[in-house]
Amino acid sequence: METSLRYGDSKVLRIHAKEKLPIDSNTYFQVQGELDTRIGQPSSLSALIRHFYPNLSATLGVGLRYDKRDKLRYTVRAKKTFPVTIDGLLNFKIKGQCDVDKEFKERKSRGAAEFSWSIFNFQKDQDVRLRLGYEIFEQVPYLQIRENNWTLNADYKGRWNVRFDL
Repeated sequence: METSLRYGDSKVLRIHAKEKLPIDSNTYFQVQGELDTRIGQPSSLSALIRHFYPNLSATLGVGLRYDKRDKLRYTVRAKKTFPVTIDGLLNFKIKGQCDVDKEFKERKSRGAAEFSWSIFNFQKDQDVRLRLGYEIFEQVPYLQIRENNWTLNADYKGRWNVRFDL
């Protein structure tokens, strides 16, 4: 199980957990949840079936998501990676997600294009990943810096969060 502590501009510490259960070599069932430590209740829960298409370097996921603000929603997400360098350390990714409510009336979409650069052994025993992207629907550039277990996310609107993987 992957667990992390997350804190951001909402000023709430959240405990996040994710588990991927294999169905076959390219498909898994993914469940994840987040606990809001301020109120002591889950802030989000989701269950997805995700399939990886190795020939396309792409993934597709479908499932359900519960959020304390939006309640229950159906979700579809996809991601496609294009290697920029032969060693695969610099990639261009496009990703999208669409959530709809139970009645299929209200839709929320997100999409982004980003460059991701992985630097192994930046210093001894230190791996770094830099992401620079653009969220298409909100029209907001964003940045991610990841160093081993620490991740900092920030965007042009001033939103930010820090994650520590346990």
